[in-house]
Amino acid sequence: MGAGSVVGVVLQKLYDTFFANTFRFVRHFLLPRGDRGRISWNFVATLGILLVYGLVTLFSASYATGYAKTQDIYQYIRPQVIIALVGFVLMLLLSNLNYRALQYAHWPLYLLTIVFLIWALLSDPQNGHYRWVFPFGKTGPLSSISFQPSEIAKLSAILGVATYTDAHYAKRKTLFHGIIGPLLPLIPFIILLYLEPHRSAIILTVMIVFTMLICGGCGLRWMPLIIPAGAAAALYMLLHSGSTGTERMGGVWGVAAPDIASLQNDWQTLQSVFAISSGGLTGLGIGNGRQKHQWLPESVNDFIFAVLCEELGFIGGALCMLLFAALILQGIFIALKAPDYFGTMLGIGLMAQIAWQVFFHIGTVTATTPNTGISLPFFSSGGTSLLLLLAQMGILLSISRAGNAQEERHRRQASQPPVYRAAPPRTAPAAR
Repeated sequence: MGAGSVVGVVLQKLYDTFFANTFRFVRHFLLPRGDRGRISWNFVATLGILLVYGLVTLFSASYATGYAKTQDIYQYIRPQVIIALVGFVLMLLLSNLNYRALQYAHWPLYLLTIVFLIWALLSDPQNGHYRWVFPFGKTGPLSSISFQPSEIAKLSAILGVATYTDAHYAKRKTLFHGIIGPLLPLIPFIILLYLEPHRSAIILTVMIVFTMLICGGCGLRWMPLIIPAGAAAALYMLLHSGSTGTERMGGVWGVAAPDIASLQNDWQTLQSVFAISSGGLTGLGIGNGRQKHQWLPESVNDFIFAVLCEELGFIGGALCMLLFAALILQGIFIALKAPDYFGTMLGIGLMAQIAWQVFFHIGTVTATTPNTGISLPFFSSGGTSLLLLLAQMGILLSISRAGNAQEERHRRQASQPPVYRAAPPRTAPAAR
């Protein structure tokens, strides 16, 4: 085969992977009529309660910061409410999406994510980090529009693992197709996120992927070797995070021995523990928290759960965790009822993202885990995260509709009485 033929084959493969698959995704965008089952309204109701709870908490946690920065107490809550309303409608619209068509969108989304991650590295830094993309520039009427490509990277990773493991379902227990194959496309993501730097996004993405692989039965015999190696790599990365390495590992140990050095390195963690401890059983009352008044950094984002516990106490914090537990369990049941393996893996990945974000956020503010700087889903300020999370919940509702439609078909088939056909009359044997 000549060089020209090789180039032609490569171009044909690229065209089919990125452009032809995009057209296939558009053609199969809507759920087939037979898969349009009922929406899981109990899941929607739980999510709605959680979203309202988050908006109320965000307004209480953000009005002091908004007034201190711009003398506008609605600076954070105003766009968050708008995005929540738009995202909720988008979620219901995406419940009509054919989630199977997302397999065609995997590689185009993967390429787009890499472009955005490189774009972020070429943008102006924010607090020394290259995590944000400003598509309309930082000046002008649309300068407030920005997003973090790391949020898209999580969805791209979830979709990629679900697509690959479904395509190699019969070989998913082998080392290559169970672990190496799904992890190889993540290497560019990890490198680009490390350069931003965005350590928390790396940890979260890797945890989501390994949760999917373990739940999907992929390469399980190799996990006892790979998981300790991954944990050691994560610990090394946290310890060597520049000047913030000690602060990230402060956790319980930094709070347990608050000397001068730890007071400087673990300020956020200490103020968070002060906020939680002052809340008691019932809290100081909504809006009456003290730590959010310039004492607790990132009170509207990475430490919003501490403000919630200070103002609503142990009861408010426990209610928040119970709502998240209910949402995650309902999402897992939806994933397990999916009509196919791809739907199950996709649903597990979407719920794993929420579960791990809640775990690390609450672990950080309670000084249980290192300070990884992860937001609390549906509570923390951030339009990109909220909009994408609600869109992902729409994909989960699409899976639930297909699963409910299949369940309804099986129920109808089981309820129908068996049809007995009369045996044909037996004829007498012909006389010999």
